[in-house]
Parts: sequence; structure tokens; C-alpha cells
Amino acid sequence: MNTWIKRSLWIAASLAAVGGVVYSYVPKPVRVETEVAGRGPLVVQVEAEGQTRVKRRYTVTAPLAGVVSRPEQRPGDAVKAGDALVTLHPIDPPLLDARARAQADAQIKVAAAARAQADAQVDVARTSLAFAQTSLDRQKALALSGSSMAADLDAADLKVRTGEEQLAAARMGVQAARFQEEAARALVQRLDATHDGASAQTPGVALRSPADGRVLRVLHQDGGVVQAGTAILEIGDPADLEIVLDLLSTDAVNVRPGAGVTVERWGGPRLLAAAVRNVEPAGSTKVSALGIEEQRVNVIADFTEPPATRASLGDGYRVEARVVVADLHDVLRVPLAALFRSGDDWAVFTVAGPKAALARVTLGQRSDRWAEVLSGLADGAPVVLHPGDRLRDGGAVQARASAPTRDPQSPASP
Repeated sequence: MNTWIKRSLWIAASLAAVGGVVYSYVPKPVRVETEVAGRGPLVVQVEAEGQTRVKRRYTVTAPLAGVVSRPEQRPGDAVKAGDALVTLHPIDPPLLDARARAQADAQIKVAAAARAQADAQVDVARTSLAFAQTSLDRQKALALSGSSMAADLDAADLKVRTGEEQLAAARMGVQAARFQEEAARALVQRLDATHDGASAQTPGVALRSPADGRVLRVLHQDGGVVQAGTAILEIGDPADLEIVLDLLSTDAVNVRPGAGVTVERWGGPRLLAAAVRNVEPAGSTKVSALGIEEQRVNVIADFTEPPATRASLGDGYRVEARVVVADLHDVLRVPLAALFRSGDDWAVFTVAGPKAALARVTLGQRSDRWAEVLSGLADGAPVVLHPGDRLRDGGAVQARASAPTRDPQSPASP
């Protein structure tokens, strides 16, 4: 009896050992995290560095050679249109009176032509603004009836705001041309007085501010003799800023006027919103920090928030921004964490029951979190996040749903 018991125990131990060995060679399910591929919005952005710039800046220059007084203004001082900034005393040319008079007469003609051109620009800007306003009213009416897309309405609104700024700039141009013409006529009177021997009694010519704003730079710090065309002061409105962003040409080709811009890391406590106004048609070659030549393009954007939100920003300040190059509202998307390369193709692992299945996919646009799937995957299919080397097509898996991937653009994305 004892012999049979011992024999049974040995047989049971042998079977357990054999079973343990066999079990050790049986593939175990791989634990994976999954997320459902579904439809939703996809916002594609590119990062860029840039700087702020005053939209309309005016340089006060000497119309003729002369002696200027020392500028009393300093950067940041407020000025009004028509304020006398410095006084210019033309140099009396004792041997070239006829030549000086001819030059002064030519300055009057140039200033008059500039004023006429500025008047024409005002008319063109006023007509363009009226047309843009009519288009905006039409888009608003279509939007109320449900026949217009939000993008069309935004584009029409951008054209109106751009037209308003162009009209304001044209009107300031008229004012600047008028001051230049007045300065040129005053110089002619000065030369006439010099010719008549009344130079000592003739006052100097006041160079006036062409627009309201602040002194941005004092380009000629000291008084003294200056030549015609010498820049004295630079005037502008620091509250009227635009952003000049430096993008790779391969990114700039996908940027459209009206595209959203998020300004970040500018030094303030919050993000700032802006919109692209223009993509410059010409690029330039620049050398990167790694010594690589790159084709760069300037993208100009306007702030869409009140100046009070960025009161500390000034001209030439550095900013970093994200520019929207694609804004898709309803696409099939998967997290980037689920993608990997399979040969020359992109692929994901889906979970069907207790096993994983390899699916090759065709991708469209990609953001920093999501990728658009054009083909190869069904809506609602669970995909494996961060697939490891142990995962195989047809291999057993033990799936666990992960927290949904969220968009950085919105606090709660689907």
C-alpha cells in the first residue's frame, strides 16, 4: 500500500513538473493600454519665434541741409500731430542761391505730389473698406440663415478690420505729406529772405510730428549741422502693434490669412490671441544655430484683443507663438502614441477580443497629440498605446482602457 502511495506521489510530482515546464513555454497575454479611435476636431499648429513691431512708424527727417536744435524729446514721450519737435535753420549758401532755390522749389513739387498720392490712397482705402463692409453684412445675413460657414464670416470680418487700418494709415499719410509740404514752402521763404538780406530776422523751420503717438527712437541725439534727408526722430504708437513671425517656407505655404495665432512666452501672465494678416510673398535664406541654411518667410499677424491686455509690450519685443495651419472639425483620429512604423508604412495594433491585430493606416494631418487617419482603420476601433516589442500580430493581450487623450488647445477635448 505504501508503495502505491509513494508511486502516486512521484507520478503527481512528475506531472506537475512537466506541466510547469509546458506552462512556462505557453505565451502569456501582454498587458496593454488602449484608446478608442474616434472622430473629432484636429488643430495643426506650427511653432515660431518673432517680434512685435509698430504698424505705422514715421521718421522725421531734415528736408534740406541746415542746423537743427537738440531734440528735447526722449523715447517714450507722447506727441500730438502737429507738435513742433525740432527747429531747422537752413544753411545760407552764399554762392549757390540759384541752385538752392531750385532745390527748394523741387522739394515743394515733390511734397505736393506726395500729398496728392496720399489723397488718392485715402480714396482707394475708403472704397475698399466700403466694399469689405458690404461683404461682411452679406456674410452675416447668410450666417443667420445657415447658408454661410464660420470661416467665411471670419474672413470677411478680417477684411473689414484690415480696411479700417489701411484707411487710418492713409489719412496719417496725408497729414505727414501736408507737413512736408509746409516745411518745403517755409524753406523757400527762408531762402527768399536770405536773398533779400533778412537772414538774421527769419525764424527757423519747425519739423512737426506727422501723427499722434510716442517717440520710439531719437536718431540724432545732438543738435548741429545735418544734411538733407538726415533722420532726426522716429514716431509711432506702441499700442498699435503687429507681430512678425519667422517661419520655415515649408510651413508658411500652409498658412492662410485669418488663421489663428496663440502668442505665448512673451513675458505676461496669459496667452494672447492674434490672427494672420499677411504671408509675405518673398522669403530669405538664413543660417540656423546648427549651421544649416534655411528658407524663412515672414508671417504678419494682428492682435485680436484690446491693447490693455498687452500694455507692457512694446516695439521690437520678442515673442513665441503657435500658428494654425489646419483646423479640421470632424476627422477620424488616433493618438500619436499608438503609431509605429511597419516597413515603409504607418501602423497601429487594434484589439479584437483577446488578441492584437496589426492594421496599416494612411495618415493625413498630424498635430502634437493626434494624427488624422485617411484609411485602414474603422471608427470606434480600440488601438494599443505605446506598443512594445513583445506585441505581435495575433498575439494574446490583456487590454485596459486608458484615460482619453486631451487636446492642448482645449481644456476638455472629446
